[in-house]
Amino acid sequence: MSGASIEVMGVLNVTPDSFSDGGKYVDVETAVRRGEELMTQGASFVDVGGESTRPGSEPVSEDEEAARVLPVIRALVARGIPVSIDTIHASTAEAAANAGAGFINDVSGGTHDPRMCDVAAAASKAHGTKFIIGHWRGIPDLGHHRSDYTDVVTEVRDALTALAAQAIRAGVDPAHVVIDPGLGFDKTDAQCWQLLTRLPDLAATGYPVLVGASRKRMLGEMLGGLPGAVTAHIDACETHERDLATSVVSAFAARAGAWGVRVHDVAGTTQALAVEAAWSAASQPTTGSGLPAASTAEVGNGDRITLTGLEVFAHHGVFDFEREQGQKFLIDAEISVNLHAAAAGDALGQTVHYGELADAIVDAVKRDPVDLIETVAERVAAVALGFPSVREARITVSKPDAPIEHPFENVSVTVVR
Repeated sequence: MSGASIEVMGVLNVTPDSFSDGGKYVDVETAVRRGEELMTQGASFVDVGGESTRPGSEPVSEDEEAARVLPVIRALVARGIPVSIDTIHASTAEAAANAGAGFINDVSGGTHDPRMCDVAAAASKAHGTKFIIGHWRGIPDLGHHRSDYTDVVTEVRDALTALAAQAIRAGVDPAHVVIDPGLGFDKTDAQCWQLLTRLPDLAATGYPVLVGASRKRMLGEMLGGLPGAVTAHIDACETHERDLATSVVSAFAARAGAWGVRVHDVAGTTQALAVEAAWSAASQPTTGSGLPAASTAEVGNGDRITLTGLEVFAHHGVFDFEREQGQKFLIDAEISVNLHAAAAGDALGQTVHYGELADAIVDAVKRDPVDLIETVAERVAAVALGFPSVREARITVSKPDAPIEHPFENVSVTVVR
């Protein structure tokens, strides 16, 4: 995935005590204006939170949290702005999804509230709401008494995989699952950097990966150690001074295959992602005109592997007889991946094994019957993007035997992710 297609989640805290912007957007009108501003700066959607999870923060009742976030969510949705709800409470998540939130962002991954997975499943089925599953071991502990990992990347990956499986068993569509390694949640600065440098290990789970490094302690500690830094200690470092570092992390995360980044400074991040996208585009083989060899329409998308006409028998469809009898689906997959290293070294490990890609697609199409081929296409795209180094996936799902009364050749849906 390149910076041109990565999702940017703009942070909107409607709280009096969040660690970087608490108290700035506590009234509805100001919060909505900020949400509109984030979108004009390049946000894909706005993440509305009503309770701080910073160390030492005071817990908020579910009623108070709902009173803070729901009027803002309703107002943003009414303006056509995509919204996420940042909460660890199932009741708040449920109300927000019913109000139009397209994402439930739970930093606890459904472990804090035993009802969360069921709520996420109901929202997934009723509204297509996505479930962002974060990793934590509880409210952050500055003493790091719970940061005792042997291999933080492997343990976080395995924990997130288990949490995703739990959500799917509850009824969340696999195509609606996003994972977040939970930077700063019971992880030392060094462990956070390890997670970032091994993002491809997390993407290999097959789930989109969200990175939330914005203004966090790990950046403050790093900046405080620089020669000539404004401050040498995190407590004296203004959080907004970490925005440039956040943007750099966002660009590296895009290059490493992250699905999205969660940031306070959307404008700076959008610029950094544009630089990364231009850099990636310029690194591709070019024609004499200076454009990538494929075509002018493919600038920044890189080389391609195309798999067409993959036939899968599955039980998807709106009608009962379609689910009972099953039918043929045809899958076309076109993935963007830099093939220079593979070609130069004749190295299978530097490309995507199209046999393994075909197996993964077949498995994804066969599981869990759904109504729409749109849902199947989204699921296949998520699987394709889970392969290391895949930057973009164009997936077409065809249904040649669809129950249409009139003569036709084919019906298909194409998604680009």
